[in-house]
Amino acid sequence: MEQVWKKHYPEHIHSEIEVPSVPLTAILEDSARQYPDKPALSFYGNEITYHQLAVQSAGFASSLQHQGVSKADRVAIMLPNCPQYVISYYGILQAGGVVTQVNPMLVDRELEHILTDSGAETIVIYAPLVPILEKIKDQTSIKNVVVVQFTGDYEKTGSENEFTEFLQSAPGPPRPVEIEPKEDLAVLQYTGGTTGRSKGAMLTHRNVVANVLQTYQYFQDEMEMGEERCLTVIPLFHVFGMTSCMNLSIYTGSKSIMLPRFEIEEVLNTIKQEQPTMFPGVPTMYVGITSHPKAEEYGIGSIRVCNSGSAPMPQELMRSFEAKTGARIFEGYGLSETAPVTHCNPMFGERKPGSVGIGVPSTDYKIVDVGSGTEEMQVGETGEIIIHGPQVMKGYWNNLEETATAIRDGWLYTGDIGRVDDEGYLYILDRKKDMIIASGYNVYPRDVEEILYEHEDVQEAVVIGVPDEYRGESVKAVVVLNEGKSTTEEELIQFCRDNMAVYRVPREIEFRRELPKTNVGKILRRTIREESSKKV
Repeated sequence: MEQVWKKHYPEHIHSEIEVPSVPLTAILEDSARQYPDKPALSFYGNEITYHQLAVQSAGFASSLQHQGVSKADRVAIMLPNCPQYVISYYGILQAGGVVTQVNPMLVDRELEHILTDSGAETIVIYAPLVPILEKIKDQTSIKNVVVVQFTGDYEKTGSENEFTEFLQSAPGPPRPVEIEPKEDLAVLQYTGGTTGRSKGAMLTHRNVVANVLQTYQYFQDEMEMGEERCLTVIPLFHVFGMTSCMNLSIYTGSKSIMLPRFEIEEVLNTIKQEQPTMFPGVPTMYVGITSHPKAEEYGIGSIRVCNSGSAPMPQELMRSFEAKTGARIFEGYGLSETAPVTHCNPMFGERKPGSVGIGVPSTDYKIVDVGSGTEEMQVGETGEIIIHGPQVMKGYWNNLEETATAIRDGWLYTGDIGRVDDEGYLYILDRKKDMIIASGYNVYPRDVEEILYEHEDVQEAVVIGVPDEYRGESVKAVVVLNEGKSTTEEELIQFCRDNMAVYRVPREIEFRRELPKTNVGKILRRTIREESSKKV
């Protein structure tokens, strides 16, 4: 089955790629040579060229080495999207260190876990977050703290002296560090923790370089080297933002238009001023634009391509967004453990709504039985998705047991449930842990959510299983209605009865004004499940 999809590739887009044996820093070095004077980063109108980015990253690397950072040392970054993030990221890599990605919204307990687990001795941190670090610093190995402070709001992009002084403390060019791309780590990408304790996915230089090349190969017909403008509002600490915004932009010599958060008016004004051509996003971002009554007035027609990831894209939302903007959304799939992209609907072939498409180059995949994971399922049958390719992580940091469970004979067991059609298109149903078993029937939350999204009054929906003495579990939906709408629980349940098998119909619907989400906009199903269990 894993070879079927390759027939979809046209001759000029190779289904297999050769990954060069180079460190990740090579993509910045190459673009700095080819496009020295082109803008690499734009932050509230302030631009940094590729030459300037390369120089500042090298300065940061030298300063880190001067502070004692050596090859394979972990260096944490806890910043919102800003130029200092990119400078730090590439500076750490050039110094031979391992970038340890940290979500700026973590509380002290969560931050302590990542810092102690990674053993990081240096952290680059946004100034308002320093008090959180101070609470737990003594329980970690942190010795060096580099603070990034803006002179007021984000819009005031001049930084205080500390980061600049750190750059200027470099005694000279950084010392060269020998990197073995296939073995040496580039990034510790901590999993989101939505299904348990956060684990550090070990991504090598080769893993990340491969995924940049795989993504470019897939989208090359829509990208002109040195000319694209990418709206970068997905957090860079998230693996999707890291690859699809930052690293892909640098590889292609594109301009990355950075925003630290998704604020709809700010995003629309930035689109109007900067006219981005690419907009990697998540469904909640597209909901925000689709729901805005005057979105068309902001020149959103400049956006040609939106690649959606991180969470399932409801088909009705895709249709609404495309009708309003004229852009095309290409839904994809990936994981922290795969740097992250493994699948996407092809720009060069049929796009199947509801599917996450076919594998990116050099990526094999198949569906196996949920129990043992050893029996390959037939076309159309449901099972666990497993993946093989150059982007698959080396393993989990300091966790041999979890690594042995996740990677078997070179295949990554994703924990996601899906099926593949006869043309190799992959359909994600849910995570194994999210599947609801009601009266012996398997209910996949996404199936129910897709129907709920078809109701004209529903803006967002998430479905969970709740304990039921008779059925084992019953189906519950938590729904956010569009502004000004007043559909009742009874009306929505009847709508579901009219459109799905009876065992899938929610027996309870809870209405909320908003749903809990991660920084990247992914709905926190586990949080909703935990909140619901407390009410029982």
